[in-house]
Amino acid sequence: TPDTRIFSPLLYQLSYLAPKGPEYKNLGYDSPRRCRPDARPPKAPACWPPGRGVAIFRFMPRPRFANLTVLEHPLIQHKLTLLRERSTGIRDFKQLVSEITALMAYEVTKDLPLQPVEIETPLERMTGSMVADKKLTLVPILRAGLGMVDGIAGMLPTARMGHIGVSRDETSLQPVHYYAKLPGDEPDRSFFLLDPMLATGGSATAAVATLKTAGARRIKFLCLVAAPEGVSRMLEAHPDVPIYSAALDRGLNQRGYIVPGLGDAGDRLFGTL
Repeated sequence: TPDTRIFSPLLYQLSYLAPKGPEYKNLGYDSPRRCRPDARPPKAPACWPPGRGVAIFRFMPRPRFANLTVLEHPLIQHKLTLLRERSTGIRDFKQLVSEITALMAYEVTKDLPLQPVEIETPLERMTGSMVADKKLTLVPILRAGLGMVDGIAGMLPTARMGHIGVSRDETSLQPVHYYAKLPGDEPDRSFFLLDPMLATGGSATAAVATLKTAGARRIKFLCLVAAPEGVSRMLEAHPDVPIYSAALDRGLNQRGYIVPGLGDAGDRLFGTL
């Protein structure tokens, strides 16, 4: 069930460990993902068939969240794999963050409203289309969110810029708000909130609350890697804020870090390992 997928990742993984192949039809499995409703409790086979080895772990399907869009474009996934690699240096890490964010910008902005405009080509007049929403605002969550700015700003060069400072207390894992600077007329603006990691969701929910307190009505959250715990927390606190991520990872470790993740994005961006 959806609840099992969110709150018990191990049980959810194990539920997808069905054997494959016709020799397992007597075990009640139509496929590796579905048990026949008429199946009876089978007697376990004495051994696995030769060459099969142990049970095959299939990729665990992601929990489905109404607020989450995972961008699976091949170029995004290719660059994300390079980004995760432990040996990737600071220069390449910065460039990859910027490139992934730029690729994500196409999906995140696909619903921007257009308006018709009359222009003159070298041959004749025509009616073209231009973005009608001119009040776009990029808001990185300090400090790691700064690494995503150049990538999306290249696509939206006229967008305004705001900043929100939220850190995480490494003991309590709770957000600590320390700075906010935003453009005026927030109710009329569309905000893109930027942070490479959505882990516990504390910083993200606090940053969204800051924007809403200032009057923001249209907010999208962009991250590179998300954990189910953070997405669930955002869904509970701000169900009206869509999340766009390049990946939904397995979960959090005891320190509140996303696993497998990509490490501490801020440290890797700014060389403070």
